[in-house]
Amino acid sequence: MRRGMRIPGGLRTRLALTLVALVAVTVAGIGIGVYAFVDASLRASMVSEARRQADFNLSVLLPAEDPAPTTAAAFAASGLPAAFQFRGDVATIADYGGGDVFAPQQLAGALAEINPELRSIVASGQLGYAWQDLRGVSSLIIGGRQGAAPPDLYFVFDARPVDEALAQLRVGLAGAGLVAVLVALVAAGIIARGILRPVGAAAVAARRIASGDLGARVPAGGRDELAGLATELNRMAASLEATMARLEEAQGRNRQFVADVAHELRTPLAALVAEASLIEPALAALPPDARRAGELLAGDVRRMRTLVDDLLEISRFDAEAERPALEEVDLGRFVSAVAAARLPGAAVTVPAAPLLASTDPRRLDRILGNLLDNAREHATETPVEVSLAPVRDGVVITVADRGPGVPVAALPHLFERFYKADPSRRGGSSGLGLAIAAEHARLIGASLRARPRPGGGLVFTLRLPTAPVTVSLPGGDAGVTRPDHA
Repeated sequence: MRRGMRIPGGLRTRLALTLVALVAVTVAGIGIGVYAFVDASLRASMVSEARRQADFNLSVLLPAEDPAPTTAAAFAASGLPAAFQFRGDVATIADYGGGDVFAPQQLAGALAEINPELRSIVASGQLGYAWQDLRGVSSLIIGGRQGAAPPDLYFVFDARPVDEALAQLRVGLAGAGLVAVLVALVAAGIIARGILRPVGAAAVAARRIASGDLGARVPAGGRDELAGLATELNRMAASLEATMARLEEAQGRNRQFVADVAHELRTPLAALVAEASLIEPALAALPPDARRAGELLAGDVRRMRTLVDDLLEISRFDAEAERPALEEVDLGRFVSAVAAARLPGAAVTVPAAPLLASTDPRRLDRILGNLLDNAREHATETPVEVSLAPVRDGVVITVADRGPGVPVAALPHLFERFYKADPSRRGGSSGLGLAIAAEHARLIGASLRARPRPGGGLVFTLRLPTAPVTVSLPGGDAGVTRPDHA
């Protein structure tokens, strides 16, 4: 759960961002609603006021002019434009048809820009309006006529104050929304941290339990779902702690039983071995059936002696009683000597120059001996090759055979106690040799691996470090540290 414990941080971020997103969507919705309402209100108010003024101009001021102007020039001379503007800030365009148009200087030629739909409404004798830019100025145009005869009058009101008010509203809403999001971001972080604090505590407790601290617990409190989760996690941790305690106690009893049995068997087995060695010379004089029984008896006694010795050695590993004793060793001469003693027929390849390393010779002898014994037992009458070679940051000792090999799925289990891959590799071994070799390799800071050999067989690789090694021992102690040489 190394990386898994980072989940609360990611979840806190997602929860905070979700809250901020909800606030942002809410603020945006409110802002859009407020803006739309204000925009509609301001424009409706301006249209209402402009229509009242246009109605007054068309129904009161225009009929009051006597004689009524019938041309644009007469309209300009009548004083109506000034009268219209006096009642409000409005500019007037009068269209008498046939190109006879009155327009103030700033709107000269602007009649052609007026919305055709508005012009059609005015021509039908109705009052209409349009929002549009006229001569580059945002405007509200109210159009109408008095009766069925020209002129068509267009009253142009400056709409820039409305646009400016709306622009200021947009800026204000955007600023308020940004502030709201920032406040929501801070608040969401605080809220998410508070909500997920129990999850973080559970993650810490789970990490401690995973690292072996079965006494770790999650602080529990409250009545919500997270408090219930903490309670259940604590109950699970307590159950796990009790179960592990029972298993460790049972395992300890089993190990002690094995050690006691092996120790108790050692003395009578020693006597049996001595007795077997006494009768072996006389086996040749016995009848064939008796001689065969005697030979089998002697062989079984020796195998039982080996099994008991292996069990005692395993029990010392379990009791954490083994400590390495490092010294400088000429690996080339050492490997050659062990191969000659354990398997004289093996082909040995070592460098011509001395290759020195700091290691425990007794344990190295045990490792190589067990590997060679394994090759002799399971790869009978096939070539076995032993090699020594320097590699980066270490040296590698290889034992390769041409035996039947093992299935790929069995490779990870070869160094387990009492493991036997298949009937073709059972032989008469105890199934402890490779497990003992792996334990010794661990104690001297080496690594022991097995892999299939192309063409059949197995390759065992023992890698020894050449840098100074501090051996980690069970129980937290450290073994001897000495510089290695290559």
